[in-house]
Amino acid sequence: MTRSDLVEELAARFGQLTHRDAEFAVKAILDAMNAALVRGHRIEIRGFGSFSINHRPPRIGRNPRSGASVEVPEKRVPHFKPGKALREAVDLRTVELEGKRKS
Repeated sequence: MTRSDLVEELAARFGQLTHRDAEFAVKAILDAMNAALVRGHRIEIRGFGSFSINHRPPRIGRNPRSGASVEVPEKRVPHFKPGKALREAVDLRTVELEGKRKS
């Protein structure tokens, strides 16, 4: 699902929202999440999952083309951990699809 798909779904699900309002709502939520992660905060959405920042220490890597050693600097990267309800829903859907394939 893309951002525009999410806007379309939101506008279709809530008739009182115009397409422009739905687009503004999605943008506002994503901007707030982005700002919180940049500040180093953790975001938890019950039933969906949590977003946090992981720290990757500096390391020595290899250039795949030349094989030369390359220093890879430390970095902070976003990390998503799905919640229990989301994991179970995805797993249940996977089991259903596998059952249909065998039939």
